[in-house]
Amino acid sequence: MTTVLLVDDHPVVRSGLRAVLESDAVQVVGEAATGEEAITLAGHLHPDVVLCDLRLGDGIDGIQTTAALRALDPAPAVLILTTFDRDAEILGAIEAGAAGYLLKDVAPEVIAEGIQRAAAGDLFLAPDLATRVLRGMRNPPPRLTDREIEVMRLLANGSSNKEIARALFVTEATVKSHLAHIFTKLDVDSRSRAIHVARETGLL
Repeated sequence: MTTVLLVDDHPVVRSGLRAVLESDAVQVVGEAATGEEAITLAGHLHPDVVLCDLRLGDGIDGIQTTAALRALDPAPAVLILTTFDRDAEILGAIEAGAAGYLLKDVAPEVIAEGIQRAAAGDLFLAPDLATRVLRGMRNPPPRLTDREIEVMRLLANGSSNKEIARALFVTEATVKSHLAHIFTKLDVDSRSRAIHVARETGLL
């Protein structure tokens, strides 16, 4: 019997997963709506596998939740089940310690297989996702510092250099310096291209 903790911020999704997964081989021992709740419950329930969405509303996301769950002792296997399939998110989840990454349009039996494979210590990915993970590891997406991400978020909201400087309590010269570094890392030459690339690679 493999024990599973369900983590999704939509109750109807959790109910549906419980209905299709519970069998002689799988027992759902708990449900959580947030990453923080998942970490607390996992510490008490000690599930074999945590089936976790990537986006969990307010609070920490699925990648941060995965890293925290994998730091527990004993640590459950974490299987991501989500609708988001950008390369940066898939790679980020695997780097955080996820045992697999599935999209919500897969058949229930694939999810069940993923749970058993994760519990056995295997990495479970659809073939196309596995190819993308390998490609991402060979050519990792650009990394921005926390401050550069703050600048990018304000930029994406339409803020001018002056408004960004005011919001971050820095000078306009500092903002321009951050933008120069961001443009270099993202290999772009305009604000609009920087926003596009940051969104495509999961930085925003």
